[in-house]
Amino acid sequence: MSDQPDVLILGGGSGGYACAFRAAQLGKSVTLIEEDKVGGTCLHRGCIPTKALVHAAEVADTVAHASALGIGATLDGIDLDGVYAYKNAIVERLYKGLQGLVRSHRIEVVHGTGRYAGGRTVHVGDRTITGAALVLATGSEVRSLPGLEIGGRILTSDQALTFPELPRRVVVLGGGVIGVEFAGIWASLGADVTIVEALPRLIAAEDEWASKQLTRALRKRGITVMTGTRFAKAVQDERTVSVTVESGDTLEADLLLVAVGRGPRTAGLGLTELGVDVDPRGFVTVDDSLRTSQPDVYAVGDIVAGPQLAHRGFQQGIFVAETIAGLSPTLLEDSAIPRVTYSNPEVASVGLTEEQARERHGDVATVVYDLAGNGRSQILGTSGGVKLVRAGATDGPVVGIHMVGERVGELIGEAQLIVNWGAYPNEVAALVHAHPTQAEALGEAHLALAGTPLHSHS
Repeated sequence: MSDQPDVLILGGGSGGYACAFRAAQLGKSVTLIEEDKVGGTCLHRGCIPTKALVHAAEVADTVAHASALGIGATLDGIDLDGVYAYKNAIVERLYKGLQGLVRSHRIEVVHGTGRYAGGRTVHVGDRTITGAALVLATGSEVRSLPGLEIGGRILTSDQALTFPELPRRVVVLGGGVIGVEFAGIWASLGADVTIVEALPRLIAAEDEWASKQLTRALRKRGITVMTGTRFAKAVQDERTVSVTVESGDTLEADLLLVAVGRGPRTAGLGLTELGVDVDPRGFVTVDDSLRTSQPDVYAVGDIVAGPQLAHRGFQQGIFVAETIAGLSPTLLEDSAIPRVTYSNPEVASVGLTEEQARERHGDVATVVYDLAGNGRSQILGTSGGVKLVRAGATDGPVVGIHMVGERVGELIGEAQLIVNWGAYPNEVAALVHAHPTQAEALGEAHLALAGTPLHSHS
C-alpha cells in the first residue's frame, strides 16, 4: 500500500478503471478508490444488465412470432426470476474477469467513499492519499423531477432492473435512450407501455430522421408515444400509480419509470469548496486535455459534460493515463464517438446530424437507403434505413451516419471509420460488402450518394 502513488483515481467505473489499467501498463503505480464495485454503473446497473434484459426481450419476441416463419413455438410465459438470474450471471462473470485484471495490473483498490481534500489529495476512511496526479472519475447518478419522489411503484432504471413483478401497464417518463430501451423491454414482455416526453420528439439528441423512424416503429409495436407532453404529478398506492400530465389527462399504470436522464455525481465531494471549477449543472470544467482548474488534477467520464457513454469514459481514461505518462495521445471530439440506442429497432449513429452539419458546413447532401432493399434485413423482418450526411452539396466527406433497424448497432464500427477518417462517398462505394449482410446497406447508401446506386432508385 502506498499513500503517494503516481496516479490516484477517485471512482472505479468505466473511465476510472480504464485510466488505472493504462497507467499501470505504462509503469505507473496506481491507487483506485471505489465505494461500491469496480465496473461502476455500466457493469452493475447500466449497460450490461439492461442489454441482457434487451436480449431476453428479443428472445420473447422471436418465440411469439415464430409461426410467421413456419416454426411451431409458443410463448408460455415469462419467468422473471429466471430472466434476472440470466442477467445477474452475465454481470458476475464480467465482474470476476475485471477483478482478475485489477490484480494482474497490481492496482491497489481502496474500498470506501472518497472526499476531495485539495491539491491532489483524497481522504477515504482513515487514510489520506496524495497522488502525483489525481483523476476524478465519480460517474453519474439518476435524476428525477422536483416534487417526484422515488420509491414504491415510482422507479428509476436502478430499481427497474430488479423489480420483483412484471407490470401489465407502465408509464415511462422520458423518451431518451434509457426510456425507449426500457419501454421496448417491457412491451416485448407483454406490458402495455406509454412513453411521456416533454420534448417534441424521442431521442432528441439524434438526427430527426432517426427519431421519426423510431417513433413510427414503436407505435407499430403498440407502444403509445406522447411527445410534447409535460408531466404534472404522480400519485401511487400499493397496487397502482396515477400519472397526470399538464393537460390534465391521467394515465393509470402499475409502474412509473422515471427516465429523465442522469446527472454528474459531483455534489458532496468537496470539489467546489477546494478550488475545482464545476459548472452550474454540476459537471467538472476541463480543458481540451481534460485538465481541471487544479494542477495535475484531471476529470474523465460522465462528470465531464457531453454524451454519457461508457466507451467515451474508456477513451478519456486511456487518454489521461497516456497524458500523465508524457505521451501525446489524441482525444476524439464527442460527435466522433459512436452512439447506439438498444431499442427495438436499434438506433446507431456517429458524426453530425443533418442540422449540425448544416450549421458547421453550410451546404450538405443527404441520402437514405431503405432497409426494404436489403436482403438480410428482410430475412430478419426489420424495417428502417441508413442515412448519410455529406459536407458540401456536390462533393465532400461523409460527416454523419445514422441507422435505424434491428442489429444496426453492429454496423457502427465501420461507420465510425468512415466518418473519423473523412472518407468520401465514392471511396466507400468502391469497397465490397459481403452478400447477404446488413453491412451491404452501408455500401448501398454510399453508392447512392456517389451517384451510382445499385439496388435503389437514383
